[in-house]
Amino acid sequence: MLQFLFVYIYIFTYLVLCEDVLKLKFWYAGILGIFFLVLSQPALAQVEQTKIDNIKDKASSNIPLSEIQFPKTSASYLLTQENTTAVIVQITSVRLQTTDNGLEVILETPQGDLLPPTTKTEGNTLIADIPNAVLIPDGGFGENNPVEGIASITVRQLDNKVQIRITGVTNAPTANFVNGDRRLILSLDSSPRADIELTVTAQKRPEEEQEIPLSLTVIRQQQIEDAQIDSFQDIAENTPNFSFAPTSSGGTEFSNYSMRGINNANFLTAQDSVAFYIDDIPVDYNGFLDLAFTDLERIEVLRGSQSTLYGKNSSAGVVNVISRQATFEPEVTFGLGYGKYNYRELEFSLNDALVEDKLALRIAGAYKGQDGFIENLATGEKIGERARFAGRAQLSWTPTLDWKVSFNSYNSFTDDGNPTYNTINPEYPFEVNLETEGFNKLSTNTQSVKIGYDGEGFRATSITARRYSRQENVVPGNTGAVQIIDDINSTTWTQELRFQSPETAERFQWLLGGYYESRDFKVDDAQTDFPEFGRFRRFGDDSRTTYAVFGQVDYKPIEPLTVFAGLRYETSDASSDSSYESIGANGSLTPLRPEFTDEKVSNDELIPRFGLKYQLNPNLMAYTTIAKGYRPGGLNYRAGSEAELRFGEEKTWSYEAGLKSSWLDNRLIANLSVFHNDVNDYQVLQFDESGFFGSVSNIDLKATGVEFELKAKPARGLDLIASVGYVDSKYKNYLNSDTGVDLSDNQVPFVPQFTYNLAAQYRSQGGLFARAGLSGYGITYFDDDNQIKQEPYLLVNARIGYEAEKYGIYLYANNLFDTRYITSGFLFPVPDGTAGFGDPVTYGVQFKATL
Repeated sequence: MLQFLFVYIYIFTYLVLCEDVLKLKFWYAGILGIFFLVLSQPALAQVEQTKIDNIKDKASSNIPLSEIQFPKTSASYLLTQENTTAVIVQITSVRLQTTDNGLEVILETPQGDLLPPTTKTEGNTLIADIPNAVLIPDGGFGENNPVEGIASITVRQLDNKVQIRITGVTNAPTANFVNGDRRLILSLDSSPRADIELTVTAQKRPEEEQEIPLSLTVIRQQQIEDAQIDSFQDIAENTPNFSFAPTSSGGTEFSNYSMRGINNANFLTAQDSVAFYIDDIPVDYNGFLDLAFTDLERIEVLRGSQSTLYGKNSSAGVVNVISRQATFEPEVTFGLGYGKYNYRELEFSLNDALVEDKLALRIAGAYKGQDGFIENLATGEKIGERARFAGRAQLSWTPTLDWKVSFNSYNSFTDDGNPTYNTINPEYPFEVNLETEGFNKLSTNTQSVKIGYDGEGFRATSITARRYSRQENVVPGNTGAVQIIDDINSTTWTQELRFQSPETAERFQWLLGGYYESRDFKVDDAQTDFPEFGRFRRFGDDSRTTYAVFGQVDYKPIEPLTVFAGLRYETSDASSDSSYESIGANGSLTPLRPEFTDEKVSNDELIPRFGLKYQLNPNLMAYTTIAKGYRPGGLNYRAGSEAELRFGEEKTWSYEAGLKSSWLDNRLIANLSVFHNDVNDYQVLQFDESGFFGSVSNIDLKATGVEFELKAKPARGLDLIASVGYVDSKYKNYLNSDTGVDLSDNQVPFVPQFTYNLAAQYRSQGGLFARAGLSGYGITYFDDDNQIKQEPYLLVNARIGYEAEKYGIYLYANNLFDTRYITSGFLFPVPDGTAGFGDPVTYGVQFKATL
């Protein structure tokens, strides 16, 4: 297995070197910097002192230096080293004792005290590992349903440690440990509570959700599974003031989103307003966001500018998708499903230790597909079929308690049928008249290496990643209408390096980081066919290199008050080659403007963030922040003239104040925030008199809103989750230079004025599961003129099933009442316009099991 690991490292290094050797100086310097700083401090000092002491001892005994034994430092030893000098303590008895708050697990020893256990939580299971211990009872210990709220308790031997696994009915129990007098007592509390007691890493350190001074939505593993969340669109449906929708039925050549009044409708911009991360790797561009997820552990949505803690800059917020990590516990899961429109799904995951306590592997995959439901009147066939593939693998190596190295790969492939648009007529949303059928294909693959050090003095993290994406699509219009053909690909290399205070730091915490990104975005062939004018082709090659340093400090001058301040400096250089030509009837090419060759633009900016939080009482915290958001200027490959080639930097000042509260022993969680975004030189995609796009303008925008989130556990097994968001997002001074129309005070498109969701679910001890959820949206406009809009609408999903210890079977229905709604719209062709519609009602059955 070691050979496999080294081959993996060799292949990854070779791929990196083949891309561009010069680019790696920053990356390798960062990775080697971590090793140097750490190994040159306590660990290395201890090794060197050991060598010196050995030499002194040997010399005093007149033993030749050739016989001196130095500490082992080879890779194979680091992978498998064990503590051979520690005393092994026997556990001769395991018994349970009920208490007023739950249960005690008592482990008795004939002599000596057990070492303190290390704990972790996986789903509803608390795992406690006791090192240097041996369990004498044959076959271990196990008992099911010992008290209310505890599903099972097992104690077993694993090599040189004893492991205790305690599974709760609705959540993982909490435990206190008392050691001494030849016994170890685990006092368990299995009372129902909110998920808040689990930590999150939104600020790059483990914290309780309610202690973080920003508007944050956390969706945990159980909720992900219960609500069937497997896409950015599903995440948005459970988050206030966040919307995410495909542009059409049957295919997703672009995905339009908005967060707190700022959208991504401008696909020509240099950088997204929201930073999307999948396992610490940034993903971007609205044509590459139609990704399938699988095997998720947690999702964190941070609203507001995040520039001083994250590598990639973001002016509107961050969406963190965190997969389940490789562990040393064997596990196999799989799921099957079938539903309407021949919907079929298959998913699996496999986890196991390759070297006990040192090397673990986790792989997971998913496939989801369905037939089309859109009737093509020209051919009499159903079109718009879909297929999604996703696969990921992680190899996790823990050479010592302080070090962790993981090798990650994520791959996704989308193969959709015709991306279908229609006239704005909700009565016939799924009927088209197409002489040719289109398609949309998106493939993306990511490889990364993450190195982490967690020492007493500081922590360090290095993340090196490569991501490649390619999109091919053909979007035919109804008979005689415009047809669009695209072939786009992008290769992005990133390196993030962070140093920060240890987890034990309390009054003063700090973080310092660096970020490097190299992106090569190529438009191999972008064609637009106008029936009356001919075919027009565009080619572009945009490259951008970004460097950034960032940091933040948090200081607690008095117990209830914490002040924090951060700063980011970012600089970027972009270059572009592009051409624009027409194709005659005889195939001849005619340049429509001179080629732009090696055009360049450079930007740099200081980006601050500061604020404070105050703990009013143990249940209530208040906070306020002021932060700057920034998007660099860029080059427009679709420019028809020199005047349209460049667009300027976008700068945002965001103001937020909020309250976070938890009551009734965390059974009731309520959070409230208000915000205002003042955006200068907002980068907007401008449409001409024909309704077509080609230029980028810089205008001003303001957005003001409020968000409220609620989680409640009114009874055992019953959960209520609710949120509501309101935002008023308007252009301040927008005069369309192509049409001459004043668009000031118009609503920003793709921004619902209201977003809200409500979910109620019940999980009984007998195995019954039932969930009903709704997502609602206020008035949404889809064009700058505010001519195309969607009135308020509501979507309802439902799920019911039976769950045993190792498996579950469910019936589900999505869009239960078959609501018709628009997901995108364009005022093209003028004056009729075009729209894409959301999916009709779907239903099916699912089966999931864990082995």
